[in-house]
Amino acid sequence: MTPAEPLLTPDVLRKLEVLELVSRKVRAGRQRGDRLSKRKGRGAEFADFRPYSAGDDLRFLDWGLFARFERLFLRLFLEDEDLHVHLLLDVSQSMAFGEPQKLLFAKRVAAALGFVGLVNLDRVTVTAFADKVLSKSPAFRGRPALPRLLAALEALEPAGAGDFNRAMRQVAPTLSGRGVVVVLSDFLDRSGFADGLRFLASRGLDTAAVQVLAPEEVEPAVVGDLRLTDAEDGTAAEVTVTADLLDRYRRAVAAHRTRLKGDCNRLGVSLAQATSDVPFDRVALGLLRN
Repeated sequence: MTPAEPLLTPDVLRKLEVLELVSRKVRAGRQRGDRLSKRKGRGAEFADFRPYSAGDDLRFLDWGLFARFERLFLRLFLEDEDLHVHLLLDVSQSMAFGEPQKLLFAKRVAAALGFVGLVNLDRVTVTAFADKVLSKSPAFRGRPALPRLLAALEALEPAGAGDFNRAMRQVAPTLSGRGVVVVLSDFLDRSGFADGLRFLASRGLDTAAVQVLAPEEVEPAVVGDLRLTDAEDGTAAEVTVTADLLDRYRRAVAAHRTRLKGDCNRLGVSLAQATSDVPFDRVALGLLRN
């Protein structure tokens, strides 16, 4: 995969189109808004069609379309329920590492989640952070906004050192409305991550975290004398990589991932952990089904 490739392929778009991004805790929004729903309420306004999925309410099948195309489609309606999808992407310099690059993988997962939000007429925003919030997109809404969402993601580049806790303290108060917040990061921050996750979880939205590591960070294929340089602060160290050192490194990585999992469980944050060489749509679909 290279940055020149599209963030979403037609095959992945077809898979995601039949899924809805819903929040387990969502209630009616503070402000009246229109959200695509398969439930028809009093005064509901017709909005769109989507392919039928097993378990959908058969009352809203459109038999006219079935007669024309011999495929089942569900009628969707606009309801008074406001749902926001906040996508938070770590663009600190460590996210430039890996083959495939961790940031590219995170962008693709975010693009997949954002696409599903757009299909459902949710309000989708993209926030980039490192040691602070670096940028925030306007809210995108509806399928026609997909090119603008993808352009916002594609424009993100690795930038500087990270401070997850500080950045989340800054971004948390800006998470308005009801809905979902998804933070995508490698969570490799010397300052830790527990406080930052707590800031996000305190906002009352469904909160999910995606930890992206490079394959070589989990299972390094190195040996001998090396000079290692920190991607973010530039500090360097001379090391001799031995089998014992690699074993201790693997245990440290496993402990770090376990600690992140424990903090997420304690705070009620959904967690997906992946390396950047796995199919990104598998991670996105797992979150959508959670």
